[in-house]
Amino acid sequence: MKRVAFITGGSRGIGYGIAQHLAKDGFDLAINGVRPESAVTEALDGLRLLGPEVIYCSGDIASAEDRANMMAKIKAHFGRLNVLVNNAGVAPKERRDILEATEESFHYVLSTNLQGAYFLTQAAANWMIEQQRNDATFTGCIINVSSVSATVASVNRGEYCVAKAGLSMATQLFAARLGEFNIPVYEVRPGIIQTDMTAGVTSKYDTLIANGLTVQKRWGQPDDVGRAVASLAQGDFPYSTGQVIMVDGGLTVPRL
Repeated sequence: MKRVAFITGGSRGIGYGIAQHLAKDGFDLAINGVRPESAVTEALDGLRLLGPEVIYCSGDIASAEDRANMMAKIKAHFGRLNVLVNNAGVAPKERRDILEATEESFHYVLSTNLQGAYFLTQAAANWMIEQQRNDATFTGCIINVSSVSATVASVNRGEYCVAKAGLSMATQLFAARLGEFNIPVYEVRPGIIQTDMTAGVTSKYDTLIANGLTVQKRWGQPDDVGRAVASLAQGDFPYSTGQVIMVDGGLTVPRL
């Protein structure tokens, strides 16, 4: 029986890079996105060409009702869940100095990037514990895709930084709680990744990268993150729960 992975925000960008690697590694996939399925048919078909069974779970992870519906769909279709990848995220609609940022923007970003992921993890964790009790051979893990913004301050998008810092702590919390069940929880922390989310700042980061912002002088790609997540999902780091895997081209390496 093939293992099943649920990837939020999995129809494009970093999430799609993750989905491609998990598909190649033999996982069946549940892909989440906020767009209707008709808008992501090409992406889903591309994954199916790699071999997995793929279902699409349309919904907003910021919504408790949508989260419940997605989990119910996965249970009804596959009857199991081995890997949860909390990848879905939003950026502030407008970058504003933290002295001027609004509560509306704060709520918008944290409800998806932190609250949604936190309670989806809770639901997935409880289901994984149940599966383990019913099947001694069950293996599961949870992988949170955060950002270097968890520790690198950007004062013009504070809500994003706070959300990612919170997701980092959520990784620690669930790792500690799920240790007794041997369900590891990991954090993958990307740096500057070339996606539609970063398209608006391409020229800015082209210059910064050329001037040495990262040790490796190139943009990160969704494939780079996908490789890291797939390694964790495959169980290559069974004794590393709660740990952070950096995928930032050396951006956070201290240098003089």
